[in-house]
Amino acid sequence: MKIDHSQPLEYSTDQNQLNILGFWIFLGAEIMLFATLFTAYFTLEGRTGTGPTPAEIFEITPVLIETLVLLTSSFTIGLGVHAMRLGRKNAMITFFTTTLLLGLVFLGVEIYEFMHYYHVGATYQTSAFTAALLTTLGTHGAHVTLGLFWGTFIILQVKKRGLTPETANKSFIFSLYWHFLDVVWIFIFSFIYLKGMM
Repeated sequence: MKIDHSQPLEYSTDQNQLNILGFWIFLGAEIMLFATLFTAYFTLEGRTGTGPTPAEIFEITPVLIETLVLLTSSFTIGLGVHAMRLGRKNAMITFFTTTLLLGLVFLGVEIYEFMHYYHVGATYQTSAFTAALLTTLGTHGAHVTLGLFWGTFIILQVKKRGLTPETANKSFIFSLYWHFLDVVWIFIFSFIYLKGMM
């Protein structure tokens, strides 16, 4: 395996570059998944039947907490990648761990939010609106959950093997995934929650 020392560690081999390209292509498929969910939501958001409307069930405080926590986690994972590029393994692990803890807080608030929806009668069976809402939020939440497991395995690999072209590549790809989830959340925050509260 030929290592190009003029490149950042995560891009330093041909295989690493192909892995990153492949992941960008995968993210294109993920964009299509969430675009489909958003399209379904926008089509069905007015179809509340006898159930609650968005303005009746959305609460600003949990949504702001989720947004602040997830955006902060995007910053900490960026710091983790920066530390990785500087060869500072312990700093990188600290920032990645902080990112995952913030992701866990996000999930905790989202679970609270789902419980709130259930208690106010907004379930999958209530209306087309609630079904589309819970499917979109649940899909994003499932992606965050997957990210928590994935990130944990990345941290364990870096602890065990150190910063190698392989572990750096995996860590960088994970950071792309995490940033993607943050971008999707910005769309959820803006076009589902804020629009729904107006």
